Amino acid sequence: MPNISIKGKSMPESPIRKLVPYAEDAKKRGIKVFKLNIGQPDIETPTQAIDAVKNSDIKILAYSRSEGSDNYRSKLAQYYSKKNISVKQNDIIVTSGASEALFFTLGSIMDPGDEIIIPEPFYANYNGFSVANGIKILPITSSIEDNFSLPKISEFKKLITPKTKAILICNPNNPTGYLYSKEEIKKLVEIVREYDLFLIADEVYREFTYDGYKHYSIMEEESIDQNAIMIDSVSKRYSMCGARIGCVVSKNKELIKTVLKFAQARLSPPTFAQIASLAALETPEKYFDDVIKEYKKRRDVLIKKLREIPGIKVSVPKGAFYCIVELPVDDANNFASWLLKNFSLNNETVMVAPAEGFYSSIDTGKNQIRIAYVLNEKDLISATNIIKEALIQYRN
Repeated sequence: MPNISIKGKSMPESPIRKLVPYAEDAKKRGIKVFKLNIGQPDIETPTQAIDAVKNSDIKILAYSRSEGSDNYRSKLAQYYSKKNISVKQNDIIVTSGASEALFFTLGSIMDPGDEIIIPEPFYANYNGFSVANGIKILPITSSIEDNFSLPKISEFKKLITPKTKAILICNPNNPTGYLYSKEEIKKLVEIVREYDLFLIADEVYREFTYDGYKHYSIMEEESIDQNAIMIDSVSKRYSMCGARIGCVVSKNKELIKTVLKFAQARLSPPTFAQIASLAALETPEKYFDDVIKEYKKRRDVLIKKLREIPGIKVSVPKGAFYCIVELPVDDANNFASWLLKNFSLNNETVMVAPAEGFYSSIDTGKNQIRIAYVLNEKDLISATNIIKEALIQYRN
């Protein structure tokens, strides 16, 4: 029998999706499952995006350009200008989601054996992208006690070797909801200039910030024009996860030229999804005002309810729609599985994402889970009540 590759065997399972079979079995048993495991917003997609596809008069669904349509990239550059990000359409490569954007970026700037520094916990698929590209992650652990703020720059410097090519951040952060401040971004700017590294920022949650905090993009730092690479997507911004449209943005022409070669190899991003994404750029600001207000209400309800549970620690998100919760258990993987296989309250249970998969350091985050507060307030209250009762029974 032929062998599977070492790379294939090393690919990690998704902590977000690996419990799906247990959830499906629970539903077959008639149990309602509150899904707190995945960042799939229940907010409606802007109507203009859906209508643009419905009203399209395309007769032949042809390939688009490998770099994305001129119309979409031009309009995207205009959108960024409103965010104090000055780029041109030729600084943008459209991709099939932010995942492909990051995959192309890592392939363009790193060789097998090269190193990338990532504050952890981080978006779980960064592990998979790194394995697929033969890259070594140098994790730098942030703490729930500090609400997952940026670790000290001295800790970053300790990790840098001749093989280190980049620092990667997610801002606002998935899975912690932490929003890096302007001051923290400037500290990273100093270190990438000193060591001539790339600074990659996954900014797909840019719009979602709370309590008066504002997002500050690495693309606003002109001194690192050749070092800065922004990853973006329509998935969360417009509740269009199924569109699979993202992009790589950089003023480094050699980088963009290289990313384009990867884009050409996969031919082109989807045409209808670009049409929808182009129309979504016309979404009025009121849409975001309402969405942010709704997510803030959900966050406040969730944090309040979680803090009522004995033995729990929870980070307070400044952005995105996730938080990390530390549980009074030894293994959150076992607890998350047990919730779906062996527990229900009033014929209901909860699906969460074990946080261990959001770390690269071994045996870190084993007693933590990630919660996505993408459910309405009533369901969030029900879900936290289930977690509270479940912990009592599980620990007994």
